[in-house]
Amino acid sequence: MQGRVTILYFASLREQLGREREDVALTDGQVPVQTLVSDLRSRDKALDGVFAAMPRIRVAINQELASFQDTVKAGDEVAFFPPMTGG
Repeated sequence: MQGRVTILYFASLREQLGREREDVALTDGQVPVQTLVSDLRSRDKALDGVFAAMPRIRVAINQELASFQDTVKAGDEVAFFPPMTGG
């Protein structure tokens, strides 16, 4: 079963890509974030460059911090953002 996820880009990622969101089809019913990222990088040169330049990109699934090993499924919202610093 194939479904779609909404991907959001925040902060410098959004600025580098020139877009803040997109809807993409999953290659399978559910996939690890890492697989989703690999698929995105293989079909979008700009995304490949962003993920290569920023290896510590953070991810959230449905507004909760997640890891690249966590699974996404159809209907999920996946957000990518650069590491945050605080003081």
